[in-house]
Amino acid sequence: MELLTDPAEFVFAGNELWRIIVLVTVIALSFFFGKILKYILQRLEPKMENSGRKMAAASIHASSMSVTFLFFAFGLNIAMSFLVIPEGFQSLLNTVLELLIILAIGHFVYRQVDVIDSWLKRFASEESVNIDDMLIPIVGKSIRVAVVILVILQAAQALSDQPITSILAGIGIGGLALGLAAQDTIRNFFGSLMIFADKPFNVGELINLEGNLGSIVEVGVRTTKVKTLDGHMLTIPNGNLANMTIHNIGKREYIRRVFDITITYDTPPEKVNRAIEILKEILDNHEGMNPNLPPRVYFDNMNADSLNIKCFYWFHPPDFWKYMDFTQHVNSEVFRRFNEEGIDFAFPTQTIHLAGDKKRPLNIGVNESETENGSSKTD
Repeated sequence: MELLTDPAEFVFAGNELWRIIVLVTVIALSFFFGKILKYILQRLEPKMENSGRKMAAASIHASSMSVTFLFFAFGLNIAMSFLVIPEGFQSLLNTVLELLIILAIGHFVYRQVDVIDSWLKRFASEESVNIDDMLIPIVGKSIRVAVVILVILQAAQALSDQPITSILAGIGIGGLALGLAAQDTIRNFFGSLMIFADKPFNVGELINLEGNLGSIVEVGVRTTKVKTLDGHMLTIPNGNLANMTIHNIGKREYIRRVFDITITYDTPPEKVNRAIEILKEILDNHEGMNPNLPPRVYFDNMNADSLNIKCFYWFHPPDFWKYMDFTQHVNSEVFRRFNEEGIDFAFPTQTIHLAGDKKRPLNIGVNESETENGSSKTD
């Protein structure tokens, strides 16, 4: 067989037509079988899902996303072996095919990390296991980053034809410059480690973050996402979050309410006592009461324009909407029963005493004897 060495064209030894047919057939079959296998896996996935085999369903789904590319890469590698390539292009072609195989395998492994995520979620859902929900996305993302780094190293080895140790040494030299340029990224990464170690919150818990009330959606390697109660999504760098004061509302054991009831100064002492009794009756053995934290009611202060009664109660468990329902019940009962007893609520007012007002007589500057006689002299 004659071998042509013209670098301007790829040729086949002896110009044999069967080599072209085999080449095209192998490539077509590899692509076709990849598509067929993907179709089979996609049809099999819902059956596994419905039968409760979650792990198998996740593995099948991940495989279906990369199997076509994997089959095509290996098929192309096999098909190209039938070519007789000039020596000047053989090395380049081998490098390209090696890179293609590396990318195909890396893509397949990258997709299989979804199986680990599925396993962690299933494992964490068991009652006997205590796994922080923050662990799941962090583990998955860390493995994906590791896979990408390994693929890059393998690709660098294929391109440079150098051992990985030499490549790592070169990366170490440039790592200092990269580290200086990526200080914020490194700071946020270590911030995520601090959050994971201290566990000030978990995914789904309600927190108060410097006046922003919201629930934790996701804790990533670089940022944490918080969805506020008004629907906004806050993305906070973990480096900053690790230094903030965080009020974890989701971990509270109860909701405490402290409120004031103010009544007018002309309320008789017996009605003041009655107001205290009414409040105690409303709060006595209330819904959500913990015997260790009974409600408290005190006549605690005399304000400038009112008599103040301070009330404390604790609601268990800390279900906010049930707490709001009970708060509405308490307010309605206080309003209704105070009106029935004729106890007036106070609000900031000024009282003006008028001369001749029989209910509030104006006696300033009038002798007591003249007041008794019902008359006074005016010069």
